[in-house]
Amino acid sequence: MSANYNPINGTTNNASPYGSGAPYYNESTGFISPQNTPKKRVSNWIKFGVPVLIIVIIGAVLGGVLGSRASKDTSSSSSSSGSSSGSGSSSGEAAASSAASVKNAIGRFATATDSEYMVPIYPSTTNTAAFSTPTFVSSNNVALTWPADPFQPKTADVLTTRTDRPRLFAPSYKWQALPTLIKNDPYLKGWNDTIFQNATDYYSKVPVVYFLDGDSGILDNAREVKMRIKAFAYVYRMTNDTKWVDRAFLELQNAAGNGSTPFGPDDDKWNSGHFLDTAEFTSAFGIAYDWLYDVWSDEQKSQIRTTMIKYGLQFGVSAYTDPTIFTGWWRTNTTGNWNCVCNAGLTVGSLAILGDDTTGLAQQLLGLTVDNAKQNCAFATVDDGSWTETANYWYFGTTGHAEMTSALLTATGSHYGLLDTNSNFFKTGLYHMYVFGPTSLFNYGDHGPNKFSTTANGMFLYAMEYNQPQFALHQREQQDAAEPWSMFWYDPRVSGAFWDGLALDQFFDNELDQWASMRSSWTDINALFVAIKAGRNQGHQTHNDLDAGDFVLDALGTRWAGELGSGDYRSINYFSNDTQGSDRWRYYRKMTEGQNTILINQANQNVAAAPSVRNDSSGTTQGSSTVLDIPDDSTALWVADLTSAYFEAESVKRGMRMLNKRRQVLLQDEINAQAGIQWRMHTNASVAIDSSGTSATLSLDNQKMQVQILNAPSGAVFTTMDAKRFDTDPTPPEPDQDNPGVTVLVISLPEGTYTLEVLFNPQWSGMSANDFVTPPSVVLDNWTLTSHN
Repeated sequence: MSANYNPINGTTNNASPYGSGAPYYNESTGFISPQNTPKKRVSNWIKFGVPVLIIVIIGAVLGGVLGSRASKDTSSSSSSSGSSSGSGSSSGEAAASSAASVKNAIGRFATATDSEYMVPIYPSTTNTAAFSTPTFVSSNNVALTWPADPFQPKTADVLTTRTDRPRLFAPSYKWQALPTLIKNDPYLKGWNDTIFQNATDYYSKVPVVYFLDGDSGILDNAREVKMRIKAFAYVYRMTNDTKWVDRAFLELQNAAGNGSTPFGPDDDKWNSGHFLDTAEFTSAFGIAYDWLYDVWSDEQKSQIRTTMIKYGLQFGVSAYTDPTIFTGWWRTNTTGNWNCVCNAGLTVGSLAILGDDTTGLAQQLLGLTVDNAKQNCAFATVDDGSWTETANYWYFGTTGHAEMTSALLTATGSHYGLLDTNSNFFKTGLYHMYVFGPTSLFNYGDHGPNKFSTTANGMFLYAMEYNQPQFALHQREQQDAAEPWSMFWYDPRVSGAFWDGLALDQFFDNELDQWASMRSSWTDINALFVAIKAGRNQGHQTHNDLDAGDFVLDALGTRWAGELGSGDYRSINYFSNDTQGSDRWRYYRKMTEGQNTILINQANQNVAAAPSVRNDSSGTTQGSSTVLDIPDDSTALWVADLTSAYFEAESVKRGMRMLNKRRQVLLQDEINAQAGIQWRMHTNASVAIDSSGTSATLSLDNQKMQVQILNAPSGAVFTTMDAKRFDTDPTPPEPDQDNPGVTVLVISLPEGTYTLEVLFNPQWSGMSANDFVTPPSVVLDNWTLTSHN
């Protein structure tokens, strides 16, 4: 029987899972979850409704999967960066030809896309020819690989660019090679189809309508314009149909304030007070100027340059050189997405018009942005690869970093250290892979604004530059892969399966985040997955929650313990600061009580917390098959001392471990507190508690999870609460958002010393009650890989 390549859950609709409280910042994650009616209900972890334009992208992505089934740079970091799990390159034209044949025979590895969570669905099969060790197969065959870049400067100079156009991201030699590569690669074929579909949709829409979202600016406008310009310019260069040039210019004219409707104040149309907006508009105009350079009239070029200089580069120079203005705060000690995005936008715009700009601003900025990004953006990943902000802000930061890197490489021949100044930056690809569970990200902290032109496709660039093929193999199956950057950053020589040889567990021990990722499979959407964190409550660019001990849990194709995500970014003092008394910590979704952790005296955690962690794993790896037979002794554990996070406790420790061939999870807390205690877990499930109070049955998406308190201390029983603040909590500057459909499973105890052992038993199909284990009671300090055998 042939495979069914339709999305698993049928058609989509545009309802919002969290219909209230988030009027504008309303899309949360990289996987973008549309809302569906059939088999699975809406996931409330994805708080934000999905913008219509992003729904269009999703529909086109699924179309790309269908279409692909129907048809069959050099840099200094490339050799020096680490290769922790990638297998590098294999050589030989025969090997390359064989890999290409296998790829075309099987098509895309993912056979469908889950339409609730928008994650790939893999077949349950073994294909040793295709599902092999990740590698880049060496080849000189023009049908299978990119040709060498003819631009090879002996000494790269940021002010000396290649002479041909385009000079940014995709030089002419790549455009010439692309049609042949598309014919021979099912991923490129599918993405190309999707980009054409998206461009066609954007073409019929009115230009992006100006909307100033209070202090949060016009960032959505900027990224939507950028998303459209990329698509229009791409389709023009693939077809030579000038209607796409005309439509691109209409979008540019509108964003310059020369359209049929107003677009911001005349003196600052791109809202330099929220400089991300300025940077993204500058990037969009730079892409348009460069990719369509050969077809613009001299008058059009002049208009584009003038607008970019007036509303972009001029404000960029001021941000760098005028100490009396605040707009350049992101230049100093800002290791996060702001520095990456702002420097990238200014760099892309400057490189685009360098040589045509008579003001000298482009040249001046290029003397500033590169070194600044090396000092800040490049260190937004810590030494274990974790992003300093949150898993969602990784998307914004790495998109900026990758765009700036690629623009410099293609235009001038060097990345000037952006890829290797931080020798651990390459690890951020592994961070992204491990922070992804079977259904969703471990989406702790803020989720950010709408993504639009922001994707995880920097993984393709990092795969090439860091010789990490598994990054590309993982990303090419994701729903956001289908956009123009992928067409040029993806190396079609990549071969194998990202999961082959990949460990099921990974621990990220840098003190800033301290988190663990443990799972039973990389390729089964029904797999058991837990992620849990400790880490600091400060130092995350004010995007974190007070959440040491927080966790998520996936099993049976759904999320049982999840995150509420961002509050309303327009709330008063939401981003004020991360000190103990900050108003930010008065909003439920940011408070400790809004997390899946221990609450003591109904009070927030200490922002100065400095937890310690230890962990261990049996080291189980997945083989080439998508079906994994878990060994009897396969397990993983993580233990944290969270005492420093609490003001009224002598000791608080939390541990989590896999049990019974990774089919059960034990969460254990050891607490000595001088005030009342609550164990809290937020769930979308309906909750039924038995008469003893020590067992709860959770029901969600036609699946069940049993949660038990083992060896329950006196008075320890499950209760439920609504996901809202206590009446006695300090009043926030403005009312909280509602959290409809979310229940808090709670264990409440008075002050004292307790051990809470909570066992999670997903009700797996075909698994009888006798197949579940009741683990022995072992103090956390004595947990080992064999302590619960």
